[in-house]
Amino acid sequence: MLYLVGFGLPALGIFGRVPVVLWGTIAIVLTYSAYIAEVLRAGMEAVHPSQRVAARSLGLTHGQTLRIVVIPQGVRKVVPALMNDFVSMQKDVGLISVLGAVDAVRAAQISAAQYYNFTPYIVAALLFVAMALPMIRLTDYVSARLAKREQMGGIV
Repeated sequence: MLYLVGFGLPALGIFGRVPVVLWGTIAIVLTYSAYIAEVLRAGMEAVHPSQRVAARSLGLTHGQTLRIVVIPQGVRKVVPALMNDFVSMQKDVGLISVLGAVDAVRAAQISAAQYYNFTPYIVAALLFVAMALPMIRLTDYVSARLAKREQMGGIV
């Protein structure tokens, strides 16, 4: 997707001069919006059909059934997967350097080529770990909290 959007669309010459960071952002957004749409679809399909039938028997319209019954239950089931997708997206942003944008990985590559020292690669990797670690911990916390709430049961 990065090659298609980053090199293919500018080659058409329709859009004029657009920064490569914008092309990379568009490619990442297109890719991850498809992933997230699939995760949300799976979450909505995981809601038992009896929930839909019960909502419709109460007189809710199709839209109200989705908004009030299906989507809240479906999103609750897929929160850990959504957070994992966010962490993956955070890591994949470094791939934009393929288009020529200078990010941490590209800056490390330039520095390593200039000084023959590979320490910048380690620094770039540590930066990515430092940025991803809080989100990973938050994902673990939310997943554990949701599992605990599901096992606890609810009062009707």
